Amino acid sequence: MARKEQDEDDLDENEGSEDKYRAPALSKGLDILEHLASEADGKTQAEIAKTLGRTTSEIFRMLMVLRKRGYVHLNEEDDRYSLTTKLFEIAHRHPPVRRLTSIAGEAMQKLANRINQSMHMGILHSGKVLVIAQVDCNDNNITAVRLGAQISLYDTSSGRVLAAWMDAESLAGLLADAGPGTDDRQAAFVRDLEGVRAAGYAQNESFTIAGVTNIAAPVRDMTGRVVAAITIPFVRRLSGTNTVSIDGTREQLLAMAALISQRLGAGATNDG
Repeated sequence: MARKEQDEDDLDENEGSEDKYRAPALSKGLDILEHLASEADGKTQAEIAKTLGRTTSEIFRMLMVLRKRGYVHLNEEDDRYSLTTKLFEIAHRHPPVRRLTSIAGEAMQKLANRINQSMHMGILHSGKVLVIAQVDCNDNNITAVRLGAQISLYDTSSGRVLAAWMDAESLAGLLADAGPGTDDRQAAFVRDLEGVRAAGYAQNESFTIAGVTNIAAPVRDMTGRVVAAITIPFVRRLSGTNTVSIDGTREQLLAMAALISQRLGAGATNDG
């Protein structure tokens, strides 16, 4: 058995070009990680095996390795496996992400305190918006998005900003990764992109929380490409200090995003 498994993972010079460099064990492990990434409540070993078309013994071996390496966690109360934050932590070691968060973090916190609003930074990841930075203001009442959250592309102002300046081929690939969505959300998303390009930002009533207006601004790299979006889930405060209007909030957000873009090597403006 051990020899057979080793042979499966070895390079087969006689295979076609697509199968020439097969690594079945690695593929199974990645299949599990990708499947669990979209399952908030986790999955049992049997459920994972059924979904992936594998035997439970195959999945068991993979899960044991992934648990040992810290990528998945087993909830012993219901025997469900779920992802840990290790993949997110590894992603943050990647130089572009680390540079983004290190450059933007202090500026985001200063602005959050000044306008009394929370904010977060998102990037595209597997057809979703991945939150890579999040800061809160000093107010007791905040609307915040969890660091590391993966949010449906179609339910975000961030996603609209990240997609608005894509070429047709890149946009088609993104939409394929994101899937069709529900309630005609993909079509509504695409319709919004022209307006985002024209305005230079996205501003929408929250797709998930009543009374919140999301304002998202693009962050560009040295090539001018939009690499991240910073979003403020704006809440209108009835009292307290540092109350800034929604228009004033948007102006300050756009100015900060332009400054961060400059620090990343982009030009002084974000005209697109």
